[in-house]
Amino acid sequence: MKLTGAQIIVKILENNGIKMVSGIPGGSILPLYDELQRSSIRHILVRQEQAAGFIAQGIARSTGSVAVCMATSGPGAMNLLTAIADARCDSIPIIAITGQVNTSLIGTDAFQEADTFGLSFPITKHSVMVKSARELLEAVPLAFEIAENGRPGPVLIDVPRNVQLETIEIESEDELKKPVSEHSVVKFHVNPEEMIDKLKKMTALISESKRAVLYCGGGCNSKQASEGLLSFLEKYPVPVVSSLMGLGCIPRDRKEFIGMLGMHGSYAANSAMHDADLVIAAGVRFDDRATGLVNQFCPSAKIIHIDIDAAEIDKIMESTVSIVADVESVMPGLSEVIAEKKIKADPDWLKKIISIKEKNDSIELGRPSGEKLANPREIISKIPEYARQCGISEDKLIITTDVGQHQMWAAQYYPVKSPKTFLTSGSLGTMGFGLPAAIGAALANKDKRIVCFSGDGSIMMNVQELATLCELNLPVTIIVFQNGTLGMVYQQQKYLFDKNYSASVFDRQPDLLAIAEGFGIESIDADSDPLWYNKAFDEKRNNKPCFVRISVDPEESVLPFVPGGKANIDSIR
Repeated sequence: MKLTGAQIIVKILENNGIKMVSGIPGGSILPLYDELQRSSIRHILVRQEQAAGFIAQGIARSTGSVAVCMATSGPGAMNLLTAIADARCDSIPIIAITGQVNTSLIGTDAFQEADTFGLSFPITKHSVMVKSARELLEAVPLAFEIAENGRPGPVLIDVPRNVQLETIEIESEDELKKPVSEHSVVKFHVNPEEMIDKLKKMTALISESKRAVLYCGGGCNSKQASEGLLSFLEKYPVPVVSSLMGLGCIPRDRKEFIGMLGMHGSYAANSAMHDADLVIAAGVRFDDRATGLVNQFCPSAKIIHIDIDAAEIDKIMESTVSIVADVESVMPGLSEVIAEKKIKADPDWLKKIISIKEKNDSIELGRPSGEKLANPREIISKIPEYARQCGISEDKLIITTDVGQHQMWAAQYYPVKSPKTFLTSGSLGTMGFGLPAAIGAALANKDKRIVCFSGDGSIMMNVQELATLCELNLPVTIIVFQNGTLGMVYQQQKYLFDKNYSASVFDRQPDLLAIAEGFGIESIDADSDPLWYNKAFDEKRNNKPCFVRISVDPEESVLPFVPGGKANIDSIR
């Protein structure tokens, strides 16, 4: 049978369970779009390619499955790069398919030509530019293998226009379904003997410990990993701290969960890590926002490091025992050995850390004295309660955030209870992430209400996607905290630069409510409507999108705050 390159791409996507893709067409990718229109795949038309990448991330982050986005050559592909880099930093499995000028024009500075492969190479898990339609038979299935396998990440496939149009003969559609040969993909397998040996060494360290802490990261943010961690805590209850990306792997209302650690982590979490004699680091990479000064981060602790990526072992912190494996594989075995050997945690250690948490956690932390405007921490913490009052259960909520103060307030105070329900840009910290990610999460989770927390700085980064949201009519509630500043920049200038507010205060504030209405989204002014949440979460609205504006004081701070060059234990509180 004869197939074009475009037909091969579409059929392989269908065979891999792709139901929707996001993107914007352009000249160099039109052959693929022509075929897409005749396929079973739904296309989500965005207003800027960066948003296409973040919609794919919203799908992938909330489901754990690979999602696909598309862009044309040149500026289209380059707009996509920020979202690809963000996915790489947070280990999110997406595939970006970009059009490219005809192979005969590559290198001639042709119209809308850019070296997409070269630009993407440092920010992807894998990149390839295919030179023939036949190469697609291996390149596209391989992209799925690489994106999902081991430590997940983004893969880019750059496809010249003439390759999309090229026709080749294949024997049958089975060629579109064949698996990639095992040697094509690097996989980390722990053989049984090594696993037994590592578990023995880990349990030996645990048995000697009096002040152990379980430190969970993004590698724990799956249902299976969460179940393994909870089983471990039943056998060995110790304080649990989380990175930003690990939020949700342990329910916030578990007594063992102490909070997020790091630059804006809770004092109790940072104290627990500082005083620990053993850190069980599961699915973490010890990034700088979590550790602060490395030489003062858990200075007296031995470290057990469990991570899927061998490159992360001993990269920042030297481990005492390490294993290259996923958390899902290790924790059940570790729990079993601990139970067999009847190893018990010191209950006084956990009580001490819980006591520190109770004495230092406050909804008023960082709030200006006598402030009468809304307390963003209180609002964020009460979202599940507001939703319940309107008939929406807590397990039907998925949270996305943009980047800034609101993001950290959400990380500190939103009661995340399950994996993949708190979606945020972690390592790259990309403003503009929240709205398109919320659209992606809503598309992939039909029975959920998505709540996007944003600020008046972040929302303007991809505000054009309100048009996409209106077209799709998805159940997304956008809550924007407006303070007339770039809040996190303003805060750092307040504490670190003697209140020299350089380029962090907006001279004019746009009417965000009018903007939302102009895009066709119902808007609610929480400043004048104290019962705004009844409208924002009312199921009688047929789960349509809505936009909420809440004014907050620019002097509201995210505390604790660890200034650069300081240890986590020396935070501003």
